[in-house]
Amino acid sequence: MKGEKTFVIGDIHGQLGMLENLMAKIPWRPEKDALVFLGDYIDRGPDSRGVVDYILSLTRNYPRISCVMGNHEGMLLNYLAGVDKKLYLANGGGPTLKAYKRGKSLLSTLFLHEIPSDHMVFYNSLKPYVEIEDYYLVHAGFMPGVPMAQQTKTDMMWIREPFISSTYDFGKKIVFGHTPFIKPRIMKNKIGIDTGAAYGRRLCCLELPAEKFYFSGA
Repeated sequence: MKGEKTFVIGDIHGQLGMLENLMAKIPWRPEKDALVFLGDYIDRGPDSRGVVDYILSLTRNYPRISCVMGNHEGMLLNYLAGVDKKLYLANGGGPTLKAYKRGKSLLSTLFLHEIPSDHMVFYNSLKPYVEIEDYYLVHAGFMPGVPMAQQTKTDMMWIREPFISSTYDFGKKIVFGHTPFIKPRIMKNKIGIDTGAAYGRRLCCLELPAEKFYFSGA
């Protein structure tokens, strides 16, 4: 579509207020522009469940929205499957689990029916990455030197080095989250847009192809 834009939002981490503030600032035209979320919707922040509800409300009304899988969603799904429970709790999963629990204790089993069915569908439908004309949009990054068809979901959710410092040409510029920076990290082959919402700093949105930035806050 002529003149269409893509707006890419970095790691939210339960910061619903930041997300609402940022959405009010970006010139997104739902009928014309795409909107992509790069994962890590949950954990660390105060309202992970509210963030998912908010994104679901958008996806019900506007079809041009894509949501990428972050490592925190991957850890939650593993936790629910009984895998690496301590890893998830050590990485800020406690507030998310409490938001879904009927009881007060995390020691009892977290049954799937305690998470709303639409939330489970959301977590299980997240994409490993999104490809648009000149960019790959991914949570963590890719392994340099590996063909795209052979990239692993683990790297897409978790990689830092050697990706972060690499100057490797992936064929398209990479837009990624996962690794927090004080300000967006801009390189010839990649742009990092996690600006530390998890730690109370700012939530970032990147407008493509203009490569213009928007931030939550005053």
